[in-house]
Amino acid sequence: MTKKETMNFTKYIKWFWGIVLGGLFALCFVFLLASWGAFGKLPTFEELENPKNDLATEIISSDGKTLGKYYLKANRTPIQFKDLPDNLVKALVATEDERFYSHSGIDFRGLARAIAKLGRNGGASTITQQLAKNLFHKRENASLVTKLTQKIKEWVIAVRLERQYTKQEIITMYLNTQGFLFNATGIRSAARIYFGKEPKDLDIQESAIIVAMLKNPRQFNPHREVSKNKSLERRNVVFSQMEKNSFISEKQRDSLQKLPLKINFTPESHSDGLATYFREYLKQFMKDWAKKNPKADGEFYDIYKDGLKIYVTIDSRMQQYAEEAVTEHMSNLQKYFFEEQKRNKTAPFYDIDKSEIRKILDRAKKNSDRYKRMKADGKSDKEIEKAFQTKTDMRVFTWKGDRDTVMSPYDSIRYYKYFLRSGLVSIEPQTGHIKAWVGGINNKHFKYDAVEQQKRQVGSTFKPFVYATAINQLKRSPCDKLPNTPYTIPKEKYGMQDDWTPKNAGEKYGGELTLKEALANSINVITARLIDEVSPVNVARLAKSAGIDTEFQANPSIALGAIDLTLLEMASAYSTFANKGMRVSPMFITQIEDKNGTVLDTFVPETKEVLSEESAYVILNLMEGVTQAGSGVRLRTTYNRPKYITGYPYGFSNPIAGKTGTTQNHTDGWFMGMVPNLMTGVWTGGEDRSIHFAGIDKGQGAAMSLPTWAIYMRKCYEDKTLDISKEAFDKPSDLSINTDCDKYEDDKKQVKEGEQKEEQKKEDDF
Repeated sequence: MTKKETMNFTKYIKWFWGIVLGGLFALCFVFLLASWGAFGKLPTFEELENPKNDLATEIISSDGKTLGKYYLKANRTPIQFKDLPDNLVKALVATEDERFYSHSGIDFRGLARAIAKLGRNGGASTITQQLAKNLFHKRENASLVTKLTQKIKEWVIAVRLERQYTKQEIITMYLNTQGFLFNATGIRSAARIYFGKEPKDLDIQESAIIVAMLKNPRQFNPHREVSKNKSLERRNVVFSQMEKNSFISEKQRDSLQKLPLKINFTPESHSDGLATYFREYLKQFMKDWAKKNPKADGEFYDIYKDGLKIYVTIDSRMQQYAEEAVTEHMSNLQKYFFEEQKRNKTAPFYDIDKSEIRKILDRAKKNSDRYKRMKADGKSDKEIEKAFQTKTDMRVFTWKGDRDTVMSPYDSIRYYKYFLRSGLVSIEPQTGHIKAWVGGINNKHFKYDAVEQQKRQVGSTFKPFVYATAINQLKRSPCDKLPNTPYTIPKEKYGMQDDWTPKNAGEKYGGELTLKEALANSINVITARLIDEVSPVNVARLAKSAGIDTEFQANPSIALGAIDLTLLEMASAYSTFANKGMRVSPMFITQIEDKNGTVLDTFVPETKEVLSEESAYVILNLMEGVTQAGSGVRLRTTYNRPKYITGYPYGFSNPIAGKTGTTQNHTDGWFMGMVPNLMTGVWTGGEDRSIHFAGIDKGQGAAMSLPTWAIYMRKCYEDKTLDISKEAFDKPSDLSINTDCDKYEDDKKQVKEGEQKEEQKKEDDF
């Protein structure tokens, strides 16, 4: 090499190192500028320590399952590293950041590769950089310059995060902040929504599907039909990366890549999942609670952002069975109702004229969200009416799944009126814990809660309070007999406008009946005699003491249930009978914690004695007669019910105390049923009182509501993890009231024979 060539070579070397060193200096200077905030504010130490993320509030059942969450945008519930399966961590590192454990936030080797290949083989963002982006800023729809400056800020934040946290913490934070579509923010929501399980239970292919979505949750989503193939391909790339990084063998990779794409999609929107009606009721309770329980700094808790944990009394297993029972029976009952309405010229209404129907439909229109939105937007009545009469595309409820159709909003109102509604609530009498709450047939389409919001006439289900008052006050026995004849209470006695002469169903009278027979067959005239004996005021006092909160006038007609009450009130009051006369206020929440596990509030029920233990046992004995030989007998097996009752496969043989209820015109059907440690009430009817079955066959409580109770209890009994009693109700050791009517008759016969012998002896002595 000549001297000139040597000088030129040296010159080039100097230029090379000058460019390299200058570039490094410029890069360092850029980093320095970014750290000083030249490209925008960077998070402070405190913000790095406690990044602000909205956390969903979680509702946790009594058996430790998540029933649902409250959130606005981010359905996020953070978990710890120990809750992540090893296969998920390995899949993540192998696919997203192979040198994660060796770099300090920036992978310079990957960066150099990306620059050299102009990003054709992917970028060089590390897991830590992606976390920085998730936590502190987004780059979507930004200009090229903005994206570049934000990328530099990401590098600075990533380095700071690496100094602040361990590698395990960074992985956990990243997975907790990543979005996966379908209201799944964070790994826990993703695992529950896409696979119906907790993250720790994910198997290797499920973990691979999760990691595959990280590149682009929409493009590689396993639930969307248009992206399933891409999801499968990307999942297989994850397996290849795991094999490349020696996390799995080549044989395992080949075997895993042959598996079909499989998910268990379980949405967690506010109208999906278990206990939707209960969750809506709880949400309002929590908002009221937050106003009364501010934070230490005076701010109010926000259930959508503060990540509270609400521990409730609902048992997820029993809730599942309750919802299945309502669906199973109501979908079947609805078929009969649809068939009947084909012959009804004013379907689905009865007993009202067209003008009344118009009023009902107009009232429903004004209660609709569509009407309220249009009113709020300043639309005129004429514009609103036109919109309601114009046909449009819509998705409507059917018992076979939602269906796309075309109809006017006004026609859709009438369409939904055809559907019968139902509610179920189940309470543990000894604790007051509400174990299941089904407010309707479908929360997405039918928002009104039949458990707590709705008040309907209770009919014969109120009669046990009359009998209980007579037992408690007069020591009446179930075996006492009263005449089954018409009975009139004069108007002057209780300040009524007219004399009150109730009639029996079918106007059947004659002979005498025991109280047990009278309640079993819901004999109205005998109930009227009893309330006249004890006075309506005393009956009302006992009912309110047992848990009826609604104010009502204490007149004789309450004996037949001519009052509107909620299902929750009735079930709670009935629980007093099963709890030996002790009233325990209904409980639906036990504890509230903040996001750190600090207990914010605990709850205990109120208790008081309403009836003596003896009286409570006797009324249970009376109500057992309802399911042994009365209106609830169809619960029984074929060998322990009368031969004329056939066709009902419920097959219960254990002691059950219950009462059916059917209101005027078959508008409301009730069944209240108890075993020693569970009280369950069911109501069924139309949205409006003019919507009902035409006859008693399908329109009675025993046909409308009792089957739901039976299906629910059968499912509960089949679940051996539940401890639902099949035993007899506890009998007081010092019971003084005779409940054995055969023995009662023998005793009366012996007393009578004794009296006759005494009379004969006196005559003989005379």
